[in-house]
Amino acid sequence: MIFKVQIKEQIQGNNKRYEVEYVKISYKDTFGKGLKCMKKNAAQREFKKLKGQIANIEDIIKHSKAGALVEQETALRKKLKALKEMENQGFREYKEVVMKYEEALEEASKKLLEDYNRKNKTSFDFYDVIAGNYNSFLNSGFMTVLTKLHIPKIVGEEFEKNFPENPKDEYKLARAIKRKVIIHLGDTNTGKTYNAIERLKNAKKGIYLSPLRILALENYEKLNNEGVTCDLMTGEEEIINENSTHVSCTIEKVNLNEEYDIAVIDEIQMIGDSRRGMAWSRALLGLRCKEIHICGALNTKELLQKILTDCNDDYEINEYTRNTPLEVENKNFSYNDTKEGDAIVVFSKKRVLEIAQSYSEKGIKASIIYGDLPPEVRKMQYAEFLNKETKVLVTTDAIGMGVNLPIRRIIFMSVSKYDGEEVRELTSQEVKQVAGRAGRKGIYDVGYVAAVGGTQDLLKEKLEMKDKLIEKAVIGPSDAILKIKNLPLNQKLALWKDREESLDYYTKMDISEYLLILERIKKYKLKEVDQWNLIKVPFDVSRDDLMELFLFYVDELFVLKYKELTKPQCFVGNLDDLEIYYQKINMYYSFSKVFNLDFDVEWVYNERRRVSEDINDILVRI
Repeated sequence: MIFKVQIKEQIQGNNKRYEVEYVKISYKDTFGKGLKCMKKNAAQREFKKLKGQIANIEDIIKHSKAGALVEQETALRKKLKALKEMENQGFREYKEVVMKYEEALEEASKKLLEDYNRKNKTSFDFYDVIAGNYNSFLNSGFMTVLTKLHIPKIVGEEFEKNFPENPKDEYKLARAIKRKVIIHLGDTNTGKTYNAIERLKNAKKGIYLSPLRILALENYEKLNNEGVTCDLMTGEEEIINENSTHVSCTIEKVNLNEEYDIAVIDEIQMIGDSRRGMAWSRALLGLRCKEIHICGALNTKELLQKILTDCNDDYEINEYTRNTPLEVENKNFSYNDTKEGDAIVVFSKKRVLEIAQSYSEKGIKASIIYGDLPPEVRKMQYAEFLNKETKVLVTTDAIGMGVNLPIRRIIFMSVSKYDGEEVRELTSQEVKQVAGRAGRKGIYDVGYVAAVGGTQDLLKEKLEMKDKLIEKAVIGPSDAILKIKNLPLNQKLALWKDREESLDYYTKMDISEYLLILERIKKYKLKEVDQWNLIKVPFDVSRDDLMELFLFYVDELFVLKYKELTKPQCFVGNLDDLEIYYQKINMYYSFSKVFNLDFDVEWVYNERRRVSEDINDILVRI
């Protein structure tokens, strides 16, 4: 409601008096008709405008190529929706104008579909696609309806054909071999891998599969030193020896097209890792090998039994226990109570360096280990500890999966860690993996475990409890995804991820890093096979400087058409810069290998060695 003001004049003598009267009136009474009229006039102008545009729009559609019609189709849908809102205005020729816009939209969409059918060798019919989906068509566009409602049905059939219901059936050549699997399960430092490697030495043709480059390197050197000619294959290097019979490699590099007499798969508990687990599943299911040795934690036992039984493989299980007991010290650890052979465990590079610096100031030299260290540097730091050039080892939990060292005591400075998403308490398996490094057999009769902050009871509990079972093996998409047409790679990966597994002991890998890379390279409009190869280039996608170099190399290869990539450079010699520079060298190598480019192999190896020495010099000076 509003008020109308009425003023009345009254004369009293020589004076004038005014009375003000407020009269209630409604909007409807005053403005309703006027507002309605204004709206109708605006609608008439808009209708007239749309009516006048249609002839030009029809001509544009008739002469435009498909690529230019996407924008036109979007504009047509907006105009048609505006017309629909004028339905009750009573405009002359309204039905005729709407019909013309609908026909124009139909024509534009048909041309888009013709282009799609031609490029993808499909035969979709326009009216079949929009039948029952007109509102979706009007709101979202023809290609959206096609992609979301129809293509998945076709793609679903392609997925069923290329990705069998049971993952084992992707590896038909492996299924044709009668395989014997020997499973070695137990805690760290119990001799599991040692026994498997001893058997591997007797193979005419053998392979060792490792989770880490440094472990692949260690066993490569061990086999060659013991007279077994062995190659080294990792994402960062290849060393091929004449007349080699064996290969030691990181598990992602396994060649499933080769046949072996004996294979060793190490750290099988990694099969449950959301990002890397697919490599273990692939090796387990796909190795063409008569005798396979599997080493790892006891909590994989039931899962392995299910998978191997399903594969119709013969298997036996050997469970290992420690000969050297682990003893948790009751008193809190003190920095002043450091003994030779101690390994102090923290969960960040920063804390490792701080503690090492603190010991250095007290005249105690420490070896330093953390995740970002190049394998060559780790080897140098391990050697100092082995040779007793350093008294203690300051490390992250990276020590849990690595070479055996003469560690007398493991000291946990914390019982929680940041896992990339949250700060959480260590699992029993993580505690056992690290604590198990104490008390190396043949050197110490007892392995000791110490802690700070009164957490000894918690550590005892973790060491005694049964580990949480690994219930699912992680699987990933294979090259077969390239055989599926009609959808871009990112959408195919998303559909693959959403497909439920029929067997409850398999689960899909985390594809978020794949999708992130595809999003960053979409502007290049690359062939699908090139996109697929790019997402396989190994690097830490969370590092902006590495992502920047990755995109720089994409530019050089696909835009500038370089035959050889630009070598990375390092202008500052501090620790962080050297470590990231080392990773850039690895990217230069990996990128060049993936795309079969010319590159300076000798420079790669020499530069990695030089950088590793520079990093080690910094650590030694701490």
